[in-house]
This record gives sequence, C-alpha cells and structure tokens, in this order.
Amino acid sequence: MGILEVKDVGKRFGGLQALGNVNLDVAENTVHAIIGPNGAGKSTLLNCLVGKLIPDTGSVMFDGQSVLGRTPYQINQMGISRVFQTPEIFGDLNVLENMMIPIFAKRDGAFRLHAIENMMDEKDIVEAAEKMLVDMNMADKRYMHAAAMSRGDKRRLEIGMCLAQEPRLLLLDEPTAGMARADTNNTIDLLKQIKDERDITIAIIEHDMHVVFSLAERITVLAQGTPLVEDTPDNIKGHPKVREAYLGEAA
Repeated sequence: MGILEVKDVGKRFGGLQALGNVNLDVAENTVHAIIGPNGAGKSTLLNCLVGKLIPDTGSVMFDGQSVLGRTPYQINQMGISRVFQTPEIFGDLNVLENMMIPIFAKRDGAFRLHAIENMMDEKDIVEAAEKMLVDMNMADKRYMHAAAMSRGDKRRLEIGMCLAQEPRLLLLDEPTAGMARADTNNTIDLLKQIKDERDITIAIIEHDMHVVFSLAERITVLAQGTPLVEDTPDNIKGHPKVREAYLGEAA
C-alpha cells in the first residue's frame, strides 16, 4: 500500500469525461511521474488530489486517510504540498519574508497578512527561514525582491517554501515549464538533492521527458482520462501504447 492511493476516480465536466476509473499507487519515498499528451487529464487528477476539485466517483487516500471533502488548506496540513505550474510566491516581499510565511503558518496553523510586519520579531521563524535558504542555496538572495528573480530562482524559492512546511508528499505541476535548459537542469539537480536528503515522496506532472527520465522511478501514462500503462522508465521509453498515445497509430 502506497502513501498515496487513488482508486476508481472519475470526473466529468458536463458531457466531457476528464477522468475515468483512474487508479494510482504512489510508493513512499519514491519519485513517481504522471505523463500524457495534452488533454489526458493530468491537471484534473492533480486538482482532485489537493482538494481543488471533488471527484464524482472513487477515493483518494493519503497515508490511510481520505482527502475527499477536505479543503486545500486542510490537505496541506495533512502533509501534502503542491508546487504550481506558475511559481506562486509573494512578489512584493523579499526572499526571506517569503520563506518565513509558510513556517509561520505551519507553527500557528494560519497566516494573516497583517502579521508580516511583526514576523521579523519572531526569532525562531527567522532562523528556520535562514536555514532553509541555505539549503536552497539562496542565502545570498535573502533580501532580494522576489518579483525580480529569474523563473528558475522563483521556482527554487517556491520549492523551498513547500519544504518549509515539512510535507511527506510533494506534488509538482510541470515545475520546469517555461525554463531555459540551464534552469531546467538546475531544478533537476535540486529535486535529486531533495530526494536524497529528505524523507519525502515526490509526484510530478511534466511534459519534458528529459526531466521525467532524469527523476522518475515509476511512471504512469494517462491518455483520454484513463491510465494507459504504469512501469519503470526503461520499460516506458519504448512501450508501443505510449508511442501511439504521443505520436499516433503510425508510430
């Protein structure tokens, strides 16, 4: 039994079936990739995992507990953090202040924007944020305006903010989208480091096969809202059903 179990999940939008009988079992302390062509249902599935959508059928279990009916905030408190396709940071704040916010929320169970001006008085939160910035190799950018950073650094900051919440499962929605190759490779290296150094499970949705095959230990391929195949990266690469889903029957 994996840390994340999806059983017979279905989701429709009117007459469109976005997901149909999706089953997924993500083993603890692994990197599991979910891939598929555009319209395969990857983002819909991810939104069902984090409470943004409620499946019409099926169940989603995290560490033996159902996530269905819980708010995204409650699911986050269970130990699931999500990295969005577009980096979700506070552009008007500096890097250190950004890193302090999830640590503050983790400790107090909530965060109020008016508390920002008082955060610097919280010595334990400042120290924890400084340590995470060191771990993310961003200590030299602590006072930099977050909006002024490169996309790669914004992503690095967002991943650090997620890790500051001490999750057991990190969900990544196309973490290298829009990045130059150098930033993509730096993100791959960062995720490898996180996997090696932390007790964490990673599930990643990604179009870039270089990223997928650099990181994943298991891969699930979705096509038209249903799982097509799940296997190791080596077996996925030349799988005829995967080639057909991506390239058409002529492949």
